[in-house]
Amino acid sequence: MNAMPLTRHLLELRQRLLRSVIAIVLVFIPLFMFAGEIYTHLAQPLMQALPEGGSMIATDVTAPFLVPFKLALYLSMLLAMPFLLHQCWSFVSPGLYRREKRFAGPLLLASVLLFYLGALFAWFVVMPLLFAFFISVAPEGVAVMTDIGAWLGFTMTFVMAFGMAFELPVAVVLMVASGITTPAALAGGRSYVVVGCFVAGMLLTPPDIISQSLLAIPMWVLFEVGLLCSRWVEPMEDDSEALS
Repeated sequence: MNAMPLTRHLLELRQRLLRSVIAIVLVFIPLFMFAGEIYTHLAQPLMQALPEGGSMIATDVTAPFLVPFKLALYLSMLLAMPFLLHQCWSFVSPGLYRREKRFAGPLLLASVLLFYLGALFAWFVVMPLLFAFFISVAPEGVAVMTDIGAWLGFTMTFVMAFGMAFELPVAVVLMVASGITTPAALAGGRSYVVVGCFVAGMLLTPPDIISQSLLAIPMWVLFEVGLLCSRWVEPMEDDSEALS
């Protein structure tokens, strides 16, 4: 393995970061042009759950501009995620061995697909259920009118939490491939994993059993999927295989 000088690493890092920023900006510009329409469309799950005559409100003077702006920025980063991950991969790949490159490629693709799967699951399954539940338990006489900024923060937190939680199979396979643990050891500690999933659900979601379970149970299932896939993965050997 040929060592690269530090200055060359820094220049390469700057180039990758610059490309990533440009990609986000290119996606952001058309999204921002229709930010208001996008916000109205994405807020439909909450609007449909509100009681008749209910509406969303803006308690901050700048919220009508800043909230759609932030939404467009969040969406641009989500849509550019495959390119961003590819830039990260391109930066670290020169330091990997030939076998590690072959192994990491499918994991990179799987991580992108799982992230989007988690985000879509949160959006189409979890969010409508939570909105309907929270609004249905409002005390009599309470007018439910959610602030648009609070809606954005709540929604993006859920989407990102589910996207990251759905990366669990990739993490399991990586731990087995790197020799940190074995499938047998993970299977033996299944009870601790289940508890950990519910703890993660408690930390990443609002303090109610429904939202916690909606995150913890899929994480448990994904752990089992990762455990199944890890049985076909051999630990990577620390040899001197030449770089390609």
